[in-house]
Amino acid sequence: MPTLLPEEFAGAKLANHKLALAITPYFFNLIDPADEHCPIRRQVIPRIEETRTAPWEMSDPCGEDSHSPVPGSCIGIPTACCSWSPTAVPRIAVTARARARQHASGYDFHPEFDRQIAYIAQHPEIRDVLLSGGDPLLLSDDKLEQLLGRLRAIPHVEFLRIGSRIPTFLPQRITPELCAMLKKFHPLFMSIHSNHPRETDHGSPRRARPPG
Repeated sequence: MPTLLPEEFAGAKLANHKLALAITPYFFNLIDPADEHCPIRRQVIPRIEETRTAPWEMSDPCGEDSHSPVPGSCIGIPTACCSWSPTAVPRIAVTARARARQHASGYDFHPEFDRQIAYIAQHPEIRDVLLSGGDPLLLSDDKLEQLLGRLRAIPHVEFLRIGSRIPTFLPQRITPELCAMLKKFHPLFMSIHSNHPRETDHGSPRRARPPG
């Protein structure tokens, strides 16, 4: 168990009030308690400096809100749609200290999947759909299968992708049952996000291999 620095202790006191804090036991155990600059530690333990906003910072740095035709969706380029939500493509396993959707963190956002899917179906120029979050792999297998099935049924959707940090944060989630379900939707692409080599020192690479 690392001893918190004064800046970390002050930040932790604001956990789940002003600063979000969530860490899976697996990812927590990757922290080097003797290294106050441990890259895992710096990602997940809140610091009081996060409450200070620099003049050049933006609340929505990716401009998603201004490119969202339906709540929970973002059109980055005309042929691609990112479908996301911190709640129904649910929550996140670990709250990283720097993330693009800090402005959308929390549990009070309720996307309308029917409207999102209807929008994609009505726009044949959309060829590429990315499920982001939150984290799609925190959905149950049944819920994720239903969502993927509805998207795969849209004829003009050629590329179906999932963006996830679960293989890094919670590799135990990558079960044979999950892999068998995902294989139904081949070709399906998985974008796995890691910030530092220490995150892949243990079970993540093995869990992330394509099922054979």
